[in-house]
Amino acid sequence: MGVLNVTPDSFSDGGDFFSLGAAVRRAERMAEEGADIIDIGGESTRPGARPVDTKEEIERVVPVVEAVAARVAIPLAIDTSKPLVMQAAISAGAGLINDVRALRLPGALEAASACGVPLCLMHMRGEPSRMQEAPAYEDVVSEVAAFLSERIAACAEAGIPRERLLLDPGFGFGKTLTHNLALLSGLARFCALGLPLLVGISRKSMIGALTGREVQHRLAGSLAAAVLAVERGACVVRAHDVAPTVDALRVAWALRDASASSESFPRTDP
Repeated sequence: MGVLNVTPDSFSDGGDFFSLGAAVRRAERMAEEGADIIDIGGESTRPGARPVDTKEEIERVVPVVEAVAARVAIPLAIDTSKPLVMQAAISAGAGLINDVRALRLPGALEAASACGVPLCLMHMRGEPSRMQEAPAYEDVVSEVAAFLSERIAACAEAGIPRERLLLDPGFGFGKTLTHNLALLSGLARFCALGLPLLVGISRKSMIGALTGREVQHRLAGSLAAAVLAVERGACVVRAHDVAPTVDALRVAWALRDASASSESFPRTDP
């Protein structure tokens, strides 16, 4: 899943693709580099980001979704929590809703149900403006898994079938480095919920904390985290650097497939 932020203030690429032309060119390049999905977002959710009202977010994303959908053959996701933005983006050509609030805003469950497209439910503690102010958990893996289970149940009550759902533990969203490492180590717990798992670790502060690198120099760390996530069961990796991530994951997936294939053959003693 390639990241396309049409914002002036995202933590990694804010302002880089804010114009329509730059956004379309970036989407075309990511598709050429091997992205399977392009995730379009019009509101930054970095720590301390200012909220964007619904009208402004629609004005940012809908022209991009329309233009990219006309030029790129792969599915588009809309990265939003607002019901009206979901509806507008799906009408414009998006085919997946990626919600960092897991459909908790008023009307979001109903809007997502009516849209009839796949959904990604992510865990976030608090709101972006204050989520990194001393986040605390007794057992982060258990608590995030319990939250995601509750949101799966809420979707079922709203008439959204499990077959339309993906899960994201929300690296960096109200978590410390220790919490993030526990989530990465414990991804199997989320896979046990029986739904595809999406991870977004690319260029995040946990990579910076581990490597000492500034945001534009975190590629190697991001690739290592992506491969580790896939080894632990992740199905979708959200990334800023598409081409090198695709290469790294092709190697990881080839090894996983080869291991699965070898285990399928009966073994006999020599």
